[in-house]
Amino acid sequence: MINMFNLNLIKNIRFPLYLFIYLIFPYSAITETLQIDFIRNLENSLNTRNLEFIRKNFRNHENQNIPKQFSKILNDFPDSKWKIKRLKSNIPNKEILRIEVSGKKIFNGEMHILKSDFDYIFSILNGKIDEGTIKNLFTTIRNDNNKIDISFKIPDKVLTGSKYDIDIILNKPLEEVIIAGSIKPHQVDSFFEQEILLEPLTSGGIFKMTRAPSKSGIQIWSGVIAHPNGIISFTKSIDIVDEI
Repeated sequence: MINMFNLNLIKNIRFPLYLFIYLIFPYSAITETLQIDFIRNLENSLNTRNLEFIRKNFRNHENQNIPKQFSKILNDFPDSKWKIKRLKSNIPNKEILRIEVSGKKIFNGEMHILKSDFDYIFSILNGKIDEGTIKNLFTTIRNDNNKIDISFKIPDKVLTGSKYDIDIILNKPLEEVIIAGSIKPHQVDSFFEQEILLEPLTSGGIFKMTRAPSKSGIQIWSGVIAHPNGIISFTKSIDIVDEI
């Protein structure tokens, strides 16, 4: 008899995905030149929760909006840590920071691990960061203690209107156990709690062919894999471009 591992209980679980959304929202901020001290100060301000430093270095309404979104991350993962490093930029008048966010939280007696990596691309105007955009974002929240051997094959960039594959592969599929999962697209400006309804997966993961939007921009996919060893939630942003 197939082991359903309480599939009837999990198939209707609604997973909050607003965390993924506010990690994707475009920001604005920083100083005239990206000195090492400034990057260190920005990293320290995030890790010490010094929101006043952030307000002083972000332009216009973003110096109020960003602390609000930052507070939501802290509400879910109070011990979250931030690492920032500068990347070489080949985009005229743009700077790039690679940002890594990690955190842990016990929920319903289980440890959930947050890991998020993204590139922050921006320009500098009047000594402050302006026109910030987050790209190449990949976020996971998992409670399996890395016991699930899983691969995410989702492109960073695709052409407008082109077909492309999304593959989330369980490298060691369970022959007699039904896993569950789902994946869905959503918009960058859909700033509210998203929900995903789980369905049984007949294969060893999620395999989807889809088509990119006809206009350039950012497409976002969020999904969940439920497995006997735990649950993995994930979000990936894809850059939709007119040419590669």
